[in-house]
Amino acid sequence: MSQYKVVHFNLNGRDVEKVVDVRASLTDMLRNDFRMTSVKKGCEVGECGACTVLIDGEAFNSCIYLAVWAEGKQIRTLEGLTGPNGELTDIQQAFLDETAVQCGFCTPGFILTATEILEAKRLYSDEELRKLLSGHLCRCTGYENIFRAVKKTMYRRLGMPIDF
Repeated sequence: MSQYKVVHFNLNGRDVEKVVDVRASLTDMLRNDFRMTSVKKGCEVGECGACTVLIDGEAFNSCIYLAVWAEGKQIRTLEGLTGPNGELTDIQQAFLDETAVQCGFCTPGFILTATEILEAKRLYSDEELRKLLSGHLCRCTGYENIFRAVKKTMYRRLGMPIDF
């Protein structure tokens, strides 16, 4: 068996291919080969959420996902969320509005998980939201502001009044 394999996938709306070492993580391929610097290397064992990407719409820790598993998948990073002229999405703007960004290391992962949550188009309870966001560690303890940004965006998308 060869140590290298060609992987074909869609990265942020663009079909790409790359020869990768079969032992390489998706994090390493995205950062080193495609310069997706929003994909952070934190713990490298799937505990902190800094490396979160969306794979076929579902949030994954890319540090424990092999690059070869990306074959045929649609992968989105934070770089793929902004509009063609750099416009922020509503959740990105909410992070700014709610001061949910401090050092910023955890922010891309939180925003991608929030994107998965919001794309479900359903109302989550506070407890459910906290559990869904629990796979991320914030070194600056900005959890309440992050939670509020996600909750307000969820309410806006569902056309509900924000009265909290």
